[in-house]
Parts: sequence; structure tokens; C-alpha cells
Amino acid sequence: QVQLVESGGGLVQAGDSLRLYCEASGLTFSNYAMAWFRQAPGKEREFVAAISRRMGRTGYADSVKGRFTASRDNGKSLMYLQMSSLKPEDTALYYCAAGPLSRRSSDYNRWGQGTQVTVSS
Repeated sequence: QVQLVESGGGLVQAGDSLRLYCEASGLTFSNYAMAWFRQAPGKEREFVAAISRRMGRTGYADSVKGRFTASRDNGKSLMYLQMSSLKPEDTALYYCAAGPLSRRSSDYNRWGQGTQVTVSS
């Protein structure tokens, strides 16, 4: 069955960097655009970044543009999110998703369980 497994989260200080991983199995990875979303306590899930099937296009939320970089390795069925200059407001549960290239969570029907990122001030 399709599985998306996130890892790499943790507790860091403001200004630090962190790299998240999303490992996919049970699907032809290169056939799917991939995305990162996040959800903070008491808030709705929000778009973070998306990357097209062959890395031709990426898109970012304004709040992370210039600080976060999404990439993927189709040969390894892995997607990455390099996060730098982290802020306390980046604290959230980060999810990866597979589907069409979109900023809308409702367009994705394959999701991981999430990895927690906590940024202390």
C-alpha cells in the first residue's frame, strides 16, 4: 500500500536549520507532485511548499519563501525540505503529501503521519 513517512523533525532554537525527509513507498514516485503542509495547534493545515514531478517547478508559501527549499530524489523516492532561519512561528506538525501540483490540501489524497518541528525563541 502507499506509504509516506516523514522524519527529521525536532526541537531547535530560533535561527537554526533543519532538514525534513519524506520517504515514499507503494507508488511510482516520479508520477506525483509532492508537497509539504503544516499544522500548528489550534490552526488549520496550511501549505508550505510544493515541487513538481521532475523538480521543474517549486512553489512556496510567502511565510517561508527564501528560508525553505523543497527538493526531491526520484531515484530514492525521497522528498526533502531544507529549513533555515527557523522562527518560533514555524512550530508545527509537518506533513508530506503526494498528488497533483497544487497548494490546496484537498487536492492531495496521500498523506504521511507528520513530523513535529518545534522552534524555541
